[in-house]
Amino acid sequence: MVQNYRYINQWTVKNGYPLLLIADILNRVGSKKVFTKLDLRWRYNNIRIKEGDKWKAVFIMHIGAYKPTIIYFGLINSLATFQTIMNNLFCNIINQGNTATFIDDIIIAIEIEEGHDKIVKEVLK
Repeated sequence: MVQNYRYINQWTVKNGYPLLLIADILNRVGSKKVFTKLDLRWRYNNIRIKEGDKWKAVFIMHIGAYKPTIIYFGLINSLATFQTIMNNLFCNIINQGNTATFIDDIIIAIEIEEGHDKIVKEVLK
């Protein structure tokens, strides 16, 4: 089943959140020696649509209409919403300069191996 969200996307107010450039991420973590990369598997399927907005994403099938409860990939602001949530969740760790997030990827980098386990455990928590 494929939902076509072109109509709703043309009327949606676009989120102007700019994504980080890959060059900025590389500048932040590129000089480090120890790396861990985490990839979130079910990214958008974990973000619920706001209670009053579910009717906007309704789709109709031959057996009835359905209101989705989670954000779908085809919605225009799903990527920016997810990136905003990631930055808000990891803002304390990102500000330390050892971690960067890019959509569903988390990169942890540190100079020496000793403190790396502590940062990884903090991210996983």
